[in-house]
Amino acid sequence: MEKRILGNSGLEVSALGLGCMGLSFAYGPATDNATGIALIRGAFERGVTFFDTAQAYGQGANEELVGEAVAPFRDQIVIATKFGFTDGLVAKGLDSRPENIRAVTEASLKHLKTDHIDLLYQHRVDPNVPMEDVAGAVKELIQAGKVKHFGMSEAGVRSIRAAHAVQPVAALQSEYSLFWREPEKEILPLLEELGIGFVPFSPLGKGFLTGKIDNTTKFGEGDFRATLPRFEAENRKANMDLVDRLGELAKKHGVTNAQIALAWLLAQKPWIVPIPGTTKLHRLEENLGGASVVLAAADLNEIDAALSHIELVGERYPAAIRDRQGR
Repeated sequence: MEKRILGNSGLEVSALGLGCMGLSFAYGPATDNATGIALIRGAFERGVTFFDTAQAYGQGANEELVGEAVAPFRDQIVIATKFGFTDGLVAKGLDSRPENIRAVTEASLKHLKTDHIDLLYQHRVDPNVPMEDVAGAVKELIQAGKVKHFGMSEAGVRSIRAAHAVQPVAALQSEYSLFWREPEKEILPLLEELGIGFVPFSPLGKGFLTGKIDNTTKFGEGDFRATLPRFEAENRKANMDLVDRLGELAKKHGVTNAQIALAWLLAQKPWIVPIPGTTKLHRLEENLGGASVVLAAADLNEIDAALSHIELVGERYPAAIRDRQGR
């Protein structure tokens, strides 16, 4: 698979990474270890060298899964993980105090069975801790050799600038897809200015862009999409126009919805590295096929023209989640 470098950091990764969250967290019951390990190793065999996890994905359970899976080829891949929630529980709120950053990093190193973390993200901006203190704590971890690069997730312009002035930010991870294009307004221009890579999560709109979800879909127990306003049945029905148009464009190019959605993201900037997640090997293979789809300028213009008139409805998160995630 093609490799990409995240901004000016020199951190080289596969053009598509693997978001490992769904193997342990948020989309229903956790995948059993054997299946999760097989999927992660299958991704590596197919050229993926970038694996994303976090303390909050099952309070370390996902990190342990990733650590066990990548152990045979640890020195050939990049592991990204995250700190920032109290006790690793989103419901408990934010905690980016330097002492917590250090404690979480030590725990993550043990969970991952490694002596260094390639990319350590602040999971969400903590309004109670100055960004200078957060970046300073990560800088100390980098100087100690426990962390290689600093990242941020879902951060705003002011937070990114403040952190970057203390410790260069290698990558920002935020939601970005044809289902959520908000980063195009302020974030992408800032990242280009500062030389920061971009790692879109939910590049397939939490599955909506694949065309496998409609207004009749029933989400299983533990699937957090059932709590999201944009995934309420009426909003899904209203937003199907986007999926239908995407399907027409995909058919024209002889690819699937997922593949054209990922190809579109890759074509936006050479320093963008999406991290689609899945629990199924055949979906992994389908997603990775998106890295081979080449969209010319005319194709991108056609996609933008076809989708520009479609107004999506529904908030991304409920108000309660937005309030405790910070910016």
